[in-house]
Amino acid sequence: MGNKQNYYIIHYSCQSLNDNNEGLSPRVTSIVIQHLDTKQTVSFSTHGVAEELGIAKGKIIENFDIIEATLLTRFYSYVERSASDSYWIHWNMKSVVYGFEHLEHRYRLLTKNEPYLIDVKKRLNLSSMVAHKYGSNFADDPKLLGLMELNGGRHRDFLTGDEEVTAFKSGDYVRMLKSTMCKVNFYNMVLYKMRDNKLCTKNRSWRYKINKLYEHPIVQIISIVGVFGTAISLIVGLVQVIKSII
Repeated sequence: MGNKQNYYIIHYSCQSLNDNNEGLSPRVTSIVIQHLDTKQTVSFSTHGVAEELGIAKGKIIENFDIIEATLLTRFYSYVERSASDSYWIHWNMKSVVYGFEHLEHRYRLLTKNEPYLIDVKKRLNLSSMVAHKYGSNFADDPKLLGLMELNGGRHRDFLTGDEEVTAFKSGDYVRMLKSTMCKVNFYNMVLYKMRDNKLCTKNRSWRYKINKLYEHPIVQIISIVGVFGTAISLIVGLVQVIKSII
């Protein structure tokens, strides 16, 4: 990557991706953006917008159009302010079902305006980046959760797609936001581990474990002692060779 100042990580949560929504496309419930270099995070959430608009939790469903429209308007205002030479790192946000096109569609539908478009050439799919470096079988399906389990374990705030659907139905918008935030933080970690060749994947987990073993203090002490022992042996051998020549 080039200048890390120009890179942002993005993820969002939404209603069910299946056909059991009240509309034809799922509602957007939270969007999280993180600056790659500083890890400064900005979030746009259903419960946050509702609270600012003075809408009680029990009234969110009947006011969802105005809440979601406000959320997306604020999101696109942020994108436009940050868009110059910026790149957006995401996880499979690549279709109108789930992706940038879906966010654009919801914005057009709810506001009747055109969103600020993020150039497709500036959308970087982290899932594809990992697959390119480590192979398509880098983790068990679902790949995101599988990769997380290989690198420290499942985060307590992580929600699967089905769990997000359940959270939406229960009105647990805070849980959906926290899940989105933990995924963004995980993407940041993946990027830096890839850079340092320390990312643990399914097809190289044994190498990762060996590297971690070498990092253990006791192993490092043994290695140092071994180096000194080898050096001393070489010196003793050299002295003996010199004595035999003399």
